[in-house]
Amino acid sequence: MITLSRITRLTLLSLFAFLTSCSSDDNSTSIDPTPMGIQTKADLTAYFEEIIETKEIPGFAVSIAIGNDIEYKASFGFENIETQQGFNNQTVINIASLSKSFVGAATAKAIEQGYFTLDTPINELLPVKIVNLANPDAIIRVRHLVTHTSGIVDDPNTYIQTNYFVLPGQDMRTIGANILINSLGLEVNHPVSLSDYLGEYFLEDGALYGNSNFIDTTPGEVWSYSNVATSLMGFVIESATEEDFAAYMATHILLPLQMNNSTFNVTEVNQQEWAIPYLDKNTPLPFYGNHGYPEGSIHTTNDDLTNYLLDMTKGIKGQSNTLFTSEYYELLFTEQLPMGIVPDFFAKNHGLYWYKTGDSWSHGGNSLGVSSHMEIKANGSSGFFVIANMDATFSDNTPKWEAVLQLIKEGIQQYIQNQ
Repeated sequence: MITLSRITRLTLLSLFAFLTSCSSDDNSTSIDPTPMGIQTKADLTAYFEEIIETKEIPGFAVSIAIGNDIEYKASFGFENIETQQGFNNQTVINIASLSKSFVGAATAKAIEQGYFTLDTPINELLPVKIVNLANPDAIIRVRHLVTHTSGIVDDPNTYIQTNYFVLPGQDMRTIGANILINSLGLEVNHPVSLSDYLGEYFLEDGALYGNSNFIDTTPGEVWSYSNVATSLMGFVIESATEEDFAAYMATHILLPLQMNNSTFNVTEVNQQEWAIPYLDKNTPLPFYGNHGYPEGSIHTTNDDLTNYLLDMTKGIKGQSNTLFTSEYYELLFTEQLPMGIVPDFFAKNHGLYWYKTGDSWSHGGNSLGVSSHMEIKANGSSGFFVIANMDATFSDNTPKWEAVLQLIKEGIQQYIQNQ
């Protein structure tokens, strides 16, 4: 997930000011839809259609699980505004940092298979030793990576340029392409291996090696959301299992869930079915990828992600063994940190990447031109997700997405309550 703390604020502010001046499609003064009397699927659909008509959002999809069934699944708006191709349940979209919850599932699977435990030091699993330059004596364990308490941090000056890349073959004449290439510093490229990407950070001769990748802390004591640390967790799994991480995910997580149109490998995505990412409804972006792909680059569909939602909702109740035995579903959703470690603004506590907020476990994601959110009641009574080709990374877009997500959640909650 890209957050404002991980992007140069002044750059994004100036870019969005430019985009706003070029845009004639501004719904900022529209009246928010109000969820009133939502009892049926038709009521909920009408409410979502009102949201798509009145808010600055190209397209989105929603699925809702109640009990052990998917009670609602629908898509709205457009995957491609220019061609008027509707967003549908087979539209492929990058779900950004919601991908981290899948890394959590892969971690639980590798633990079940006996490759390591949460308390295994990562240097016992990796082919090279990683040293926190700000605290060389620190012992980083698996549990620290999956709870963002490892002391490894994202350098806001380099994270975007070194992780993101524009895929070859895109139209580079557009405003969106100009923003990614000339303003954010991305390059047109092919993905590199996890080992090559992470080597730049953690090997002494790496171009990004240095103190800016670490904070002076004892692992487990300070929370700092880290994309690079999550990419490293993917490489820990890859090293321990001696299997390419994307292939491991496909074999042990995606295929058992029958997520047959989902992948962590961006080169496998059918671009004809891929939702265009948008900075706003007038500014499409070219398709892009992440070299550190475990942290936020699973591409999936509403149909596929519904299988994951339902399995997690069953698993949290101890009623699934599709991925692993009930013990490891429980591990996914067990609070791992002492109270007070996770900042109040973010969450109450952490499971394996999943975070606890109120009476629910959830995870969200925001990347360039896409946003996502999944939430599951801790008792497993219900769950839902939203995936959208709407930006929330640029400063002015963040509150817009948060407002849209809140409206969608209010409609979902009322629908669930009335079932």
